[in-house]
Amino acid sequence: METIKIECIEEYVGQRIDKILVKVMDGYSRTQVQLLIQNKHIEVNGKIVKASYKLEENDVIIVHIPEPENTDIVAEDIPLDIVYEDSDMIVVLKPTGMIVHPSAGIYQGTLVNALLYHCQDLSGINGVNRPGIVHRIDKETSGLLMVAKNDMAHQSLSEQLQEHTVIRRYYALVHGLIPHEFGRIEAPIGRDIKDRQKMCCTDKNAKEAITNFKVIERFKDMTLVECRLETGRTHQIRVHMQYIGHPVYGDPQYGLRRDDTTYGQYLHAKILGFVHPRTKEEMYFDSELPEFFEKKLEELREEMK
Repeated sequence: METIKIECIEEYVGQRIDKILVKVMDGYSRTQVQLLIQNKHIEVNGKIVKASYKLEENDVIIVHIPEPENTDIVAEDIPLDIVYEDSDMIVVLKPTGMIVHPSAGIYQGTLVNALLYHCQDLSGINGVNRPGIVHRIDKETSGLLMVAKNDMAHQSLSEQLQEHTVIRRYYALVHGLIPHEFGRIEAPIGRDIKDRQKMCCTDKNAKEAITNFKVIERFKDMTLVECRLETGRTHQIRVHMQYIGHPVYGDPQYGLRRDDTTYGQYLHAKILGFVHPRTKEEMYFDSELPEFFEKKLEELREEMK
C-alpha cells in the first residue's frame, strides 16, 4: 500500500480536506478522494476524518493508497435494454428483479456482469465491484440508469448528482387516495435500529432527504404519482411514501402484507435528464412503464367504470 504524507500549510487552513487533496494529488478527482475518505484510507494527525473536515494549522495528512483489488466478477451474456450509448457513457433500462452491482455473496446476474460483457471499458472510480456505476436503483425497481465508460464521464455525472442538477423522475403506484395535487416530503432518512435491512425517517444518524411528488391519476383506493428526487438516499421514495401513509404497492419491505409482489414493486425510474459529460448537450430520456405496471393500471381503470 502506497502512503502519501501532506503537511498543512497556511493557505490550506480553514479549507475542506477533500478540496485540498484534489489540488495536491495529481490525477485524483474529488469523487476518488471522497471514496478514499469514506473507506477510511485518509487520516489527519492519526485520526480518521470526514470529507467536510476543515484543515487546521500544523495538521499532518496521511493518505493510504490501497493496492488494486482482484475481482472474480465475470462478464455474462445477459441482454441489455440500451436506450443510448456513445464512447463515454450508456443509458440502460434496468428490468425489475435485476441487482445493479455485485455485493456480498452475489457475483452473478447483475447489471455489472452484463455491462462487462457488452463493454470493453468502464470507469473505475467506484471500484472493481461497481465499474461504471454512477448511481443505482433497487433490485425490484425498474427504470433508467446512466453508466460511465471512463473516469472523466463518471466524475462529471457524479458531480451533477451531487449538485442536484440531474433530472430523476419516478412513477409510483401507492396505496390510498392522495387528496392534494402536489406534495413535498422533507424527512431525514437513516438506518432503522430495529431492522438493519431497512431505512426509516429519523433524526438519529440520518441524512437530509427531499422528495417532491405530483398526482398523475387517482383510482378507487390507489394513486399514481410522479416523484422527483432532490436527494438520493437509500430506498428514499419507498421510505418517504410509507412515512406519509401511502406506501408503494408491491413493496416487499415497506408495503402492505396483502400486496401482490409477484412482479416486484410498482416503482419505475421513468425520466432521466443530465448534461453530457463531453459534449455538454442536454440529454433527456423518457421510458415506458413495464408491462406488468401498465396492466395493473388498466385493471384499476376498469374498476373505476
